[in-house]
Amino acid sequence: MEWLHHVFQKSPETALFLSLAAGYLIGQINFGKFQLGGVGGSLLAAVVVSQVGVQIDNGVKSVMFAVFIYAVGYDSGPQFFNSLNRRTLREIAMAVFLAVTALVTVIVCAKAFGLNKGLAAGLAGGALTQSAIIGTAGDAIARLGLSADETKALQADVAIAYAVTYVFGSLGAIIVCVNVLPKFMGQGLKEASIEAEKSLAGGGAGGPGAGQISALPSLVGRTYRVTADVAGRTVGDIETREQDAITIERIRRAGHAIEPQPDMALAPGDFVLVVGRRDVMAGAAGQLGEEVADTNGVSIVMQKRQGVFAMRGMNHWTMRAVRASVDRGVRHGVYVQDITRAGMPLPVLPETRLEHGDVITFYGSPQDTKRAVEAAGYELPYSNKTDFIYMGVGIVIGLLIGLVVVRVGGIPVTLGSGGGCLLAGLVFGWMRGKHPMYGVMPPAASQLLKDFGLAAFVAVVGLNSGLQAVVTVKQSGLTLFLLGVFVTLFPLLLTMLFGRYVLRYDNAAVFAGALSGSRSANPAFGGVLDRAESPVPTAAFAVTYALANVLLTLLGPLIVGLV
Repeated sequence: MEWLHHVFQKSPETALFLSLAAGYLIGQINFGKFQLGGVGGSLLAAVVVSQVGVQIDNGVKSVMFAVFIYAVGYDSGPQFFNSLNRRTLREIAMAVFLAVTALVTVIVCAKAFGLNKGLAAGLAGGALTQSAIIGTAGDAIARLGLSADETKALQADVAIAYAVTYVFGSLGAIIVCVNVLPKFMGQGLKEASIEAEKSLAGGGAGGPGAGQISALPSLVGRTYRVTADVAGRTVGDIETREQDAITIERIRRAGHAIEPQPDMALAPGDFVLVVGRRDVMAGAAGQLGEEVADTNGVSIVMQKRQGVFAMRGMNHWTMRAVRASVDRGVRHGVYVQDITRAGMPLPVLPETRLEHGDVITFYGSPQDTKRAVEAAGYELPYSNKTDFIYMGVGIVIGLLIGLVVVRVGGIPVTLGSGGGCLLAGLVFGWMRGKHPMYGVMPPAASQLLKDFGLAAFVAVVGLNSGLQAVVTVKQSGLTLFLLGVFVTLFPLLLTMLFGRYVLRYDNAAVFAGALSGSRSANPAFGGVLDRAESPVPTAAFAVTYALANVLLTLLGPLIVGLV
């Protein structure tokens, strides 16, 4: 192993990338239905690699955490600020209740079992599966004014406790949200989702769930040959009769393609291209003529165009209300295909409430979708280039905020670089959602910053503190694990009771989405969606998840200060 130690001394970055590669490989291994994940795997791999003897400059750790926490805030910003309103008081209350309960639980456990600041913060990070706590707690520890050795030892304890408690932290959230909650409510997630969809649709059925594609697409195009009994009817009459659920996009008459006008009467032998919703098209087919396969001279190119909803005075309006307020000429030929909020799909139903920052995918002809996007707000540009000016300014402002120290009762209080970058990310992400013409950060780029930033940060922590980690695990590993089980389950179960009997959640699918979001538990939410087979839980999850990302992340410095 001496040669490996020599390599790492000459090129310590080799140890970093080796830990990342090995960690993500370990993270893909299935233990039943559970995976450790890339972050947990990277930490474990880094601890093993560190036994050879290697040190990474702490500046690397600081940079990686800054970009990670900024990206977290950036992605959560639009939904975080939009969620702060009267309509989401239940979700806000649930997220706050779980965060406070978790904080109290961790502090009580730390006091009762004599855990130091590092172990207590790591316990919170792993048991609550909030990896960002590792960074915010480590940053807070570095500002305590301790010696270099004491600081290093406490930061090592954060990583150790996180590694010991993380596995059950993920598994426990899945068990509660996917298995315990439905039994507690006496309602299956799939049945609850169907019930919620029928309620939103006024008794109708909802569409396919996230990641599903219908074998019978909802939007279709058909070509018809106008027969004598249909001739004479105008384009506007046909479209209005079907409540704008179908649109005549093109007419071919005597071999020439012509653009349809509302007052244009159809003539026998006309070929008409009709686009619309499949269920309406099927019922209207007999009134359109004879369906034919010939599309020569009548086919047109349709387009999907994404727009950011920002209509003035219509925030939190239902789709039904927005549609009713928009002129028919603007709506003509345009269909809403998808709606996402903070990257999560929402059901396209009449009673779904739209919020500023929601991304709507419009389907129709190029000119129709352009008109719809302009009316809805702003077009979301298709770009794979990150605006590094915007990002750089945001991180700089965040780091400067982290330098501010306010004394409260003689005690210095500061957000630190982590809290500062998180706050800057939230504000800059919210600004981007409101004004998408600048500040582009493609989802793939943001995901890379979060994945690589956090994994590299955790790997550096593991490499620099792995030797001490082995000693601590031998001394108190079982105690930490059992405490992790308690910190995972107790706040979740207490919040479940609070949500049912105080907040009055009565739909298991919506409740499960809100609870998993309050714990920022992505694996649990994935399990909820899998069982629900519907995007219904997403709306509640999006609100509580955005809040939890902020509230749980801030537990790091709070625990360091209170333990």
